[in-house]
Amino acid sequence: MSAGTVAVVVPAEIGVPSWDLYELSIPFTVFGKPQPDLVERWYDMMLCATGERGPGDGDFGLSLRTPFGLEGLTGADTVIVTSVPDPCVEDGEPLPPGLADALRAAHDGGARMVSLCTGAFALAEAGLLDGRRATAHWMHTAQLAARYPKVTVDDSVLYVDDGDVLTSAGLSAGLDLCLHLVRRDLGAHVANQLARRMVVPAHRTGGQAQFVDLSVPATDDAGLGPVLEWARERLDEPLTVTDLARRAALSPRTFHRRLRAATGTTPLRWLLGQRLGRAQSLLEATDLPVEKVAELSGLGTANNLRHHFLKQVGVSPGAYRRAFPKQS
Repeated sequence: MSAGTVAVVVPAEIGVPSWDLYELSIPFTVFGKPQPDLVERWYDMMLCATGERGPGDGDFGLSLRTPFGLEGLTGADTVIVTSVPDPCVEDGEPLPPGLADALRAAHDGGARMVSLCTGAFALAEAGLLDGRRATAHWMHTAQLAARYPKVTVDDSVLYVDDGDVLTSAGLSAGLDLCLHLVRRDLGAHVANQLARRMVVPAHRTGGQAQFVDLSVPATDDAGLGPVLEWARERLDEPLTVTDLARRAALSPRTFHRRLRAATGTTPLRWLLGQRLGRAQSLLEATDLPVEKVAELSGLGTANNLRHHFLKQVGVSPGAYRRAFPKQS
């Protein structure tokens, strides 16, 4: 039994060079390659095109063909829509025929709908973003908001999880969203291990900023990577912002400013997110009691762990452990 069927839609017609190689590779890398040593049931993935033979040429003169058309969306558990053709975004040209109807039908059939970058225009055209908060690449969010006023467009986040409909910003934010889906489906431990294999951050929350303040120096000695890794290795210790700032050889105020510029969040929220991620992994991968999980993740007591878990994750630690039992 698989973790679910993922239908990836390339919303382009033959002869329109609009599909992006990097963006298309993201769902293939995350969902298309089995990971039998992580979990027995992985995803079944199919590539679906709006044209009869496929979406034609893309980046670097590559051509793409697929045996699946929009009928492949029927029965899919998750539908991922990649970027729509540039003329659909910039000039308001119509989407490929039948795409909006197929997306609506898939959603009505119970599919989880996901867009990468300007794929949000396709979901919006299908009416699936009406009354919802959504995002896309910041270069196109103004057009999205103007064209679809019923959508609450947020151009400041990496991705938006609205339950059965999820949208992401461009490029690497699509990878963050796909890993977030694995986290939702298979748990933090599996998602973290997959991210480690891909050599990418295990978990960037959707609320992080799409872009950073480029005035922050990019040299190794000025970067925050080493001190953040140092903190991740010591989450069971009573770390403070002062501790992190001292390790980075910065004042607490400067450290706060630089971390917020780099991640879109505060040091305390970053620490809490890391500790909750550690707690999730321990709940999935070990049989340790909740009290010990709280201690090792730096959340102190079982009551404190339960409080933050309910607030941030939405379920109790016990319910989370039952949802993602330890793999034998």
